[in-house]
Amino acid sequence: MKVQGNGRAKILTPAEISRLFDRGFVTARDRLLFAVTFYCACRISEALALTTQDIVGGVVTLRKATTKGKSATRTLPLHPMLAKFLLAYNPDAGFLFPGREGTKPLTRSQADLIFKEACKRVRIKGASTHSMRRTALTNLSNAGVPLRVIMEISGHKNLSSLQRYLEVQPEQLVKALGILK
Repeated sequence: MKVQGNGRAKILTPAEISRLFDRGFVTARDRLLFAVTFYCACRISEALALTTQDIVGGVVTLRKATTKGKSATRTLPLHPMLAKFLLAYNPDAGFLFPGREGTKPLTRSQADLIFKEACKRVRIKGASTHSMRRTALTNLSNAGVPLRVIMEISGHKNLSSLQRYLEVQPEQLVKALGILK
């Protein structure tokens, strides 16, 4: 779901992220799934393709075959909050988020429905599964993380693609212009 007709997923506030993880997602599996999309700033399709072997030794590996454009494997350190959600879920071997039969992962439409229901539970409107990735990337940028580092995390190959994810807040404009004397 895109918001405001501009083709971009909603950026979530810290309070909305907290509500989703505290009361929106009802199972440990669902909390882990969306923690992966947030703490790895990855696409829902990348998270759904993960296997238990992709999170080993404090590292998350998003394999080339599962990334958009299949351009490169990304290896990211395991965020402490993600480790906490992983421990609570304690998955069996195989797909990290198996579907009903266990031989394939959950589908994108199943993940979309889980997210939509979680948002409804905590009264968040206009968000989509892609909001987690877009929020994470915007938060990193707002915290002053160099764009080159954010590109490594996100897997973007060029700055113009990454910049479409980043949202500038009005207070950032005020602060930036306030620097001028």
